[in-house]
Amino acid sequence: MTTGQPSSADSQPRLHQHGREIQAFGSVRQLPVGLAYEARMYSCERLNRVLADTRILYALYKKYHWLMRGPTFYQLHLLLDKHAGEQLELVDMVAERIQTLGGIAVGDPRHVAELTRVPRPPDGAEEVPGMLSRLLEAHEMILTDAHDAAARVAEGGDDGSNDLLVSNVIRTNELQTWFVAEHLVDTPVVRA
Repeated sequence: MTTGQPSSADSQPRLHQHGREIQAFGSVRQLPVGLAYEARMYSCERLNRVLADTRILYALYKKYHWLMRGPTFYQLHLLLDKHAGEQLELVDMVAERIQTLGGIAVGDPRHVAELTRVPRPPDGAEEVPGMLSRLLEAHEMILTDAHDAAARVAEGGDDGSNDLLVSNVIRTNELQTWFVAEHLVDTPVVRA
């Protein structure tokens, strides 16, 4: 017989709970990964900067994918969506590396907006060359930072972060830069 009172085995979710913060952003937990505290702190700081900029680049790719116009609409619409997906994969890889080092990956979009160095675009639609140029500028910022970060984390003995930055972040951004830049070359489609 049921009384209407929840039992300890009741499957009703306990809603509106709040938990205390158990690790502050900018700190690292001690994990047995064979790296000094200072190296892990530095790597997490640099990786969070790359992560914030990468999250913004992902968002720009999605925005421009939606706003694409003109005679190359279809090709660019597909290309930008493909690049967005690749950037989203990088977001997850970088965030998981930060967590592996005992840090906290920047997660909240409002926090990302505070950390990113990628300039905010207009809220509306721009001409296609302007959108593509913004993507290239964001790529260059990430690449410049990733090259420097890769060298510095390697100096601290963090081969895993160096490998992630070189093999994934740098190579993906370089390839995407090439594909986007080729759409800004002014060549005639047909020569007479």
